[in-house]
Amino acid sequence: MKLFLDANVLVTVVNKEYPDFNACARVLSITEIDFFKLYTSPICLSIAYYYAEKKHGTEMARKKIDLLLEKILVTDVGEIETKKVSLNKKIRDFENGLQYYSALRSGCEAIITNNLKDYYFSEIGVFTAEDFLIQHFS
Repeated sequence: MKLFLDANVLVTVVNKEYPDFNACARVLSITEIDFFKLYTSPICLSIAYYYAEKKHGTEMARKKIDLLLEKILVTDVGEIETKKVSLNKKIRDFENGLQYYSALRSGCEAIITNNLKDYYFSEIGVFTAEDFLIQHFS
């Protein structure tokens, strides 16, 4: 199963933000199960880096992103995804639209996010980390 991790999930992990840290970190650990593949976009990684650098400094932020890249595959975001967002009048937040279409392009079946309302337009499953874990591991 291919899962897309939104920027807020990555930020939660790299900055150890509670109360969502434990669930988000557990989602990252499912890469050890061959059935699951985790994806994110370069945009999400840059957002995570920005917040990690603000909290931990440049060197530590790079290390944290490097650790993420050991577990997560990176989607493409280009002209096709950009045009799809522009054409989809239901999408109000351009950045979330880019994440969505990059997830679709990579064949992701669900999006994991801390803000479900950000993907109100999604035609694939959208879960919080905790909800995803409950649904798939309880």
